[in-house]
Amino acid sequence: MYENIPLINDQPIHNFELVIDEHRAFIDYQQRGNKYFLIHTEVPVDLEGHGVAASLVEKTFKYIEENDGQIVPYCAYIKAYLKRHPEWERLLA
Repeated sequence: MYENIPLINDQPIHNFELVIDEHRAFIDYQQRGNKYFLIHTEVPVDLEGHGVAASLVEKTFKYIEENDGQIVPYCAYIKAYLKRHPEWERLLA
């Protein structure tokens, strides 16, 4: 749904971000080597219920996979996403 909105990896603040209609959705992470510890996903109230979180997670997973990374999910939303999309379990560290 948000294919044309680029994922931003804001490394100084450890966030993967999507900016939609001037609102910022993000995943807070820590990186150690090729492992990304996905800590928290946040979507502004104005964007809730529009598939933003799912799009953000999918774009983040694609980015991590393209960069030969692995994920360690701490975020409850990301854990739930993995249950609904087991094909991404290939990224689990």
